[in-house]
Amino acid sequence: MHEKLSVQKQMDFSGVVYVQRKEKVVVKESFGYANRSDLLKNNINTRFGIASGCKLFTAIAICQLVEQGKLSFHSNLSECLTYEFKHVDLGVTVHQLLTHTSGIPDYFDEEEMDDFEELWEKNPMYHIRKPADFLPMFSNKPMTFTPGERFHYNNAGYILLGLIVEAISGMTFTRYVETYIFGKASMDDSGYFPLDSLPANTAIGYIELPVQKWKTNMYSLPVKGGPDGGAFVTAEDMTKLWSELTHYKLLNEKTTKLLLSPMIQVNENLTYGYGVWINKKPTGEILKYHVMGYDPGISFHSAYYPRNSIISTVCSNKSEGAYEMMTLVEKEIIEER
Repeated sequence: MHEKLSVQKQMDFSGVVYVQRKEKVVVKESFGYANRSDLLKNNINTRFGIASGCKLFTAIAICQLVEQGKLSFHSNLSECLTYEFKHVDLGVTVHQLLTHTSGIPDYFDEEEMDDFEELWEKNPMYHIRKPADFLPMFSNKPMTFTPGERFHYNNAGYILLGLIVEAISGMTFTRYVETYIFGKASMDDSGYFPLDSLPANTAIGYIELPVQKWKTNMYSLPVKGGPDGGAFVTAEDMTKLWSELTHYKLLNEKTTKLLLSPMIQVNENLTYGYGVWINKKPTGEILKYHVMGYDPGISFHSAYYPRNSIISTVCSNKSEGAYEMMTLVEKEIIEER
């Protein structure tokens, strides 16, 4: 696999590939530059933005609060939040928010909009530093469908989940996740870092432009990530997350199995649990649990394959590349079965 991955240098992939099989690391490779201006290369311990890949963290946080008896999956917005919403149905439940079946309006509808950068031309990204800062971008819009009617991927739903975490825990959302998820999983290098003050060994996101030019993604994203996306992790830390989750260290066995249960059918072989995508084989066997994230200057895939206890993570500080590398890794995994 190492030899095949090296071929990907021809694709100009920038990032890290990290694969662990039953507690043994079988692949760890880094490519490209974390900082092009200073010619600083990516390394195995480089932090990368993971965009929507961190919706899983939000789901785990909610599940922890449910375990503690402070919340129910059937709790609705009127019971959890005191914010005023002009058109949002306050009967929307936590379960519906987790599974993208709420029908609430979104601030960025990925099925109708394709340029995340354009969003910040009217909404200055430097004002977005906490979950509540997103509310003016969707709280006065109408519902898109009746709650529970169908699946429709929704970022704003996870913003509301983050606000629920804050309301119940009394902590900021990012502090909660860093304490009770990253801390518990020993994800010591991960966090929600502002784009205008990134720590050392953190990859800058790059957007490719025509004729061998590029720009950074600093003005293309909210300045600080939150419940729907924007955390920074290392590939090794993400491996720890899957390991701790599947060994019931973050949630008890019952709640973990619930989080990883197919809740809603997306297409023939793809379902969605709580913050996680679930791929099934035609036989019904679960092939993988996975998360992914794409933003300008960010592409990310990470998965757990239960049949052979493999965890695979691909982080990239370019808008494309993670999917192709993940596909290559999966071909090798399938061949080795």
